Amino acid sequence: MSMRIGDVAKRTGVSVDALRFYEERGLIKPQRTANGYRLYPQETLQLLGYIKLAQQLGFSLTEIGENLPLLWSTEGESSDHLAELFAQKIALLDERMAQMQALRNVLAERAQQVCPLLDRAISTAS
Repeated sequence: MSMRIGDVAKRTGVSVDALRFYEERGLIKPQRTANGYRLYPQETLQLLGYIKLAQQLGFSLTEIGENLPLLWSTEGESSDHLAELFAQKIALLDERMAQMQALRNVLAERAQQVCPLLDRAISTAS
């Protein structure tokens, strides 16, 4: 059963504009009718669910597109590859959180000073 773009948007909560953008990026592939209407196969709903989840997990559309073939792979290596991608994303998040914690510490230190912005500027100018 094929669906038109409005039906897909309604069923997935993905806007029509986003669906067109995903099509431009090669993430989804509708068929075209003789009069130019887009018809999406039922599997598109599952694919859009994956795209939304992957975005929530911090993956870019480029990363999602690169790894779409893993969804259809029946080989066990696809789950190993996805696990590695998740481990890499976790390491990146850990690094960002450490940077944010360091920034927070500097801000907290500055907040304790009488004039947080001018104190260091005056002492370095002397």
